[in-house]
Amino acid sequence: MRALEELASLFTRLPGIGRKSALRMTYHLLKADQKFADALAERIRKLREEVRFCSVCGSYTEEDPCPVCQGVDRDRRIICVVEQPQDVLTLEASREYRGLYHVLGGLLSPLDGIGPDKLRISSLLQRIRDAAVPIQEVVLATNPTVEGDTTALYIKKVLEREGVRVTRLA
Repeated sequence: MRALEELASLFTRLPGIGRKSALRMTYHLLKADQKFADALAERIRKLREEVRFCSVCGSYTEEDPCPVCQGVDRDRRIICVVEQPQDVLTLEASREYRGLYHVLGGLLSPLDGIGPDKLRISSLLQRIRDAAVPIQEVVLATNPTVEGDTTALYIKKVLEREGVRVTRLA
């Protein structure tokens, strides 16, 4: 059946979803009531309409700038640099960090053609230079992989000229 195969094929494009799981979800949708299927389809459509990137930090948001960038209770002297928008959500769930964020949108990976110009490094520099409250510290929270370490080292070298302290998450 073409329709079943096409939907299962789309599901396999999601991270962590293999062929068996994709078929299981497809069969579940066939058995589910029409209201559920319609609500799921509508929610997926609205997700793309309502969620966008914050123009300041690059995180996911439904309002621009995002609540973190607007937050009056945030420590505006610290910026935590992360790889992806979902990393902001993960760190916020801990309720420990009270500074600002900056999302790079990826990691340096020359083999994949991702250089500094493909990441949001220049906008990080601009944020530091234009900050109303001087930025005192940039926390690099990239993953401890070859690409994450390379990206952190590159940003550290770039920021040395800006006079801010650069630290790395343990």
